[in-house]
Amino acid sequence: MRDLPAYGAGVTVTRPRPVPRDLYAVAAAVLLVTAAVLVGRYVYTYDDLIVGWPPLLGRWDPHLGPGTPAAVVVAAAVVAYGPAVAARLPWRALLPAAWGTALAWTWSLALIDGWERGVAGRLTTRQEYLSVIDRWHDIPATLRDFNDHILLHSAGNWPAHVAGHPPGATLTYVLLDRIGLGGGGWAGALTITVGATAGVAVLVTVRALAAERLARRAAPFLVLAPAAVWMGTSADGYFAAVAAWAVALLALAVTGRRLWWAAGSGLLFGLTCYLSYGLTLFAVVAAAVLLLGRRGVRARPVLFVPLLAGAAVVPVAFTAAGFDWWEAYHLLVERYYEGAAGVRPYAYWVWANLACTVLITGLATVAALRRAGGVLVRRRAEGVRADGARAEETRLAFLVAAALLALLAADLSGMSKAETERIWLPFALWLLAACAFLTRPRGWLAAQAVLALLLNHLVATGW
Repeated sequence: MRDLPAYGAGVTVTRPRPVPRDLYAVAAAVLLVTAAVLVGRYVYTYDDLIVGWPPLLGRWDPHLGPGTPAAVVVAAAVVAYGPAVAARLPWRALLPAAWGTALAWTWSLALIDGWERGVAGRLTTRQEYLSVIDRWHDIPATLRDFNDHILLHSAGNWPAHVAGHPPGATLTYVLLDRIGLGGGGWAGALTITVGATAGVAVLVTVRALAAERLARRAAPFLVLAPAAVWMGTSADGYFAAVAAWAVALLALAVTGRRLWWAAGSGLLFGLTCYLSYGLTLFAVVAAAVLLLGRRGVRARPVLFVPLLAGAAVVPVAFTAAGFDWWEAYHLLVERYYEGAAGVRPYAYWVWANLACTVLITGLATVAALRRAGGVLVRRRAEGVRADGARAEETRLAFLVAAALLALLAADLSGMSKAETERIWLPFALWLLAACAFLTRPRGWLAAQAVLALLLNHLVATGW
């Protein structure tokens, strides 16, 4: 009697495919955003959070606008052709192409809200910089008296955004007005035009410190960032560009370029600190650049001379004019808790801020950060010096981790309770660089574009 075949013998068993780990990360991010929305709407009230559509500062307002067709066309073009074009264009052509495409994306998103609400009127509201232009007739005298108007109970107190930043931010728009380019239209155009260069600075940095191939893979994601919804038109987009170029020039300096790059980097770092107090945290990113470029630093330690000399220029100029940065910061902390921050609950915003970060960087970045973390974990587990492509990926992951660390420090400080969708733009752009680790970029780019278009068409953002 022949033995019968075992049960199932000869039968092909199809095992279910494992769910990609990227999707677990994305699911967790979606749950985080969902929780922030539901808790913000049903556990807290507007008087608790002081935002209209938690966790975002805005209101539910489905709408179309003149920028809608252009935004859809730009998104479709980048999704369809972005990865291939970024891979094939000569490097010198890729940078202006990335800038131009980022400009087109940001302008089209801004114009979904129309010219006045989307661009010209953004920086002219009563809490914004242009509302105080007429108080700067005598710039040196205004700088000397700047700190006297920070606190809410002071006579002629500054509007929220003016008081919340060093005077370098307001002075930018004052000087623009002085050269004959006054009004919200010119201010918005400058902010968008300069802000769109931030992604280019990130690409320059990634190429210098990691690899050109990684910069090319990240380029479409930096161009099509959901953050562009707030880059046009928020002054924080301009701040992001200044900080990004400070890092980029430092990366060029430590990788063997001329020492003048170090002077330029120092100058921009100094300016960054006089645009926003919170951007002093970019010292973390700068330290990461110095560590990644330590061979160049050891070979030419003299680069610290132009770096520090450049960094001293802006602080010395403002101090000589009578502005005390340190005193102003302490007054700002007091003003901060006199206003909305004294009401907004830290227990909500310490994690809801991270939901805002998901919305400005997109689900692709969430998956990319998971991969970047995996690169660092593998590098640590191997315990040996990596070389070639693996070393390049480790360097990029380390740079992104530094930016993430700076963002988390800002979060834990409690000085960023709400409105981080614009306040954290300078940090968010560096997280997008992690998208170089993603495979099948078109699908992820499509997800980025859909998120940005939905946000801009469904929510009326404001600040």
